[in-house]
Amino acid sequence: MDAARGPEFSSEDNAPVDRSERRPVRLQGYVLFGDGSTHEIYLLDLSYEGCGIETAAPLAPTQALKLSVLNRGAIDAVVRWVRDGKAGLAFTPPEAEAKKHWPRRSDRISLTGDVTLRRIGKSNFRVTVNDASPEGCKIELVERPSVDERVLIKFDGLESLEAAVCWVDGHTAGLKYERPMHPAVFDLLVARLAG
Repeated sequence: MDAARGPEFSSEDNAPVDRSERRPVRLQGYVLFGDGSTHEIYLLDLSYEGCGIETAAPLAPTQALKLSVLNRGAIDAVVRWVRDGKAGLAFTPPEAEAKKHWPRRSDRISLTGDVTLRRIGKSNFRVTVNDASPEGCKIELVERPSVDERVLIKFDGLESLEAAVCWVDGHTAGLKYERPMHPAVFDLLVARLAG
């Protein structure tokens, strides 16, 4: 088992398998089956890739379903394991989340720095930038945005830039700025982050 991941149980023999760390929660929701029936659940823990639930619903490993949490929307999922009224679900990413090809006007420069990101209508949070160009950057995610979603990104000492989410892959996303940074401003930003 990878040290950065916690245990999950496989569907075949209840042996531990790797999964990313999950955050404990207690949210009420429902699972929706292909035949249209629903069953109440309680979401117990959550990560980008999946969750743990508590339910009396008749679940089976590899079963596809939709998970709906009250006031939070719905997501496609697959049952990974079931045991003692609890189950582990893996989220099925939508096809639209695949990387889009955006031709780059300039090379990305590898750097690391913290920026403020705000999804429209949501709170600000700090994220890490891994590389950047005057036209866009790659960030580590706290909350998973949708492809084509508009966000505001703010580098310390600069005004906020509006950007579009080009792609989402696991815990990272690519952003394309609405208006490119001036080359001199970008050079100063790179010098500051490199220092």
